Amino acid sequence: MAGKPRRKNRRRLPLIAAGALIPLVVASGGVSIERAEASPRNGPNPSEPAEPTTSASTAPKPSASASPSTPVSTTPPPSPSKSAGKDAKRGFPAFGAYLDYGPQGVTRMTKLADWLGGADLRVGHTYLPGDRWSNIEGAPSFLDSWAKWRRQRDDRLFVLNVPMLERNEEGVSDWEVRALLRRGAAGDFDEHFKTLAERLVDLKVPDTVVVLGWEMNGVTYTHRCGPDPAAWKKYWTRIVTAMRSVPGQKFRFDFTPSRGRDAVPWTDCYPGDDVVDIVGMDSYDQPEGRSFSEQVSEPYGLQKQVDFAKEHKKPISYPEWGLFRNGDNPEYMRRMLAWMDEHKTLYNTLTDYCPHGVWQCDENPKASKVYRAALTGRDKPVEPTQPTNPTQPPKCHPIDLGDWVERWLGGTVCVRFDWWVRKS
Repeated sequence: MAGKPRRKNRRRLPLIAAGALIPLVVASGGVSIERAEASPRNGPNPSEPAEPTTSASTAPKPSASASPSTPVSTTPPPSPSKSAGKDAKRGFPAFGAYLDYGPQGVTRMTKLADWLGGADLRVGHTYLPGDRWSNIEGAPSFLDSWAKWRRQRDDRLFVLNVPMLERNEEGVSDWEVRALLRRGAAGDFDEHFKTLAERLVDLKVPDTVVVLGWEMNGVTYTHRCGPDPAAWKKYWTRIVTAMRSVPGQKFRFDFTPSRGRDAVPWTDCYPGDDVVDIVGMDSYDQPEGRSFSEQVSEPYGLQKQVDFAKEHKKPISYPEWGLFRNGDNPEYMRRMLAWMDEHKTLYNTLTDYCPHGVWQCDENPKASKVYRAALTGRDKPVEPTQPTNPTQPPKCHPIDLGDWVERWLGGTVCVRFDWWVRKS
């Protein structure tokens, strides 16, 4: 029994000391009491900040449509859906839109992001004109605005469609295309692509995604595969080899046919896993009357692309997609967006002008509403939460009065020993 009173006395000593000390200095502002849960003793280590919560001449024509002339809508964005919080986190495919081939396209990306409630458009997409070799080489100043946009953030993608032959939209005959493909396969045009690669590296965009010879399975472009698939594949390999020979390059090459069989099966044009990094597909809502399910299941359709890419261990992309022959089709828009999310595409870029688009084209209000509701706020950057580490007042020293006293006071006592210094 003799030990019990002594323990009581030891408890009283810090309390008596605190009672004598606190009234002495509290009036001077030399003492503060920090809540126990925020004190250095009980809180996080001030040297280890809390982790932030943050979650790529003649204008080229993608898929034969005129450039936009419809004024941009200025209506406010819709209210965020229940999934808005989830959409603000990374994990969705990187996306953007083709808005214009020149500097205006860069400017419009900011406006489109605003229309989508601050959504993060991480993909910039443009086309090199295919009228003459000097433009296919990336004429000086043509790519400057895009390169500047890409360099502003490490997580952006710059996607560049590159024609394989000049006079690319001039209806060149099959016999002449065949001769040109064979010349390309022999190396006659290597220097043009090496020059392009050097310019991209000089612009500090060495990781550009190159969509080379797109829609090669159709008949629209001079760089089509049909007249001589064997020569076309050899020519593709020559181009990739030439561009990869440039020091500092990190290019990724996107093999992008149009959806379906078209003139030839696009699998006949595949040049090989060693010279292809991405299996893309241009997929518009056509032909008239074809449902989205049929677009998935048709020969060489969307499902074939997914299966083929998986077989070859390649990611997939959709450099061009949008509305077309079936008009303002919200079902296509809804299901195409869901398809890209489901299959975790590397990136996608909507072709945004009439008749394909939803922002610069007022002809598709129903599909526009679907697109906007699905993507508003997606991947919107979240401000990092600031660490709540405790700070002590200048020249303030915590006094250890024991756990019992700190619980009684509701915090740790901190005393400034310069409290008596006269302030000038």
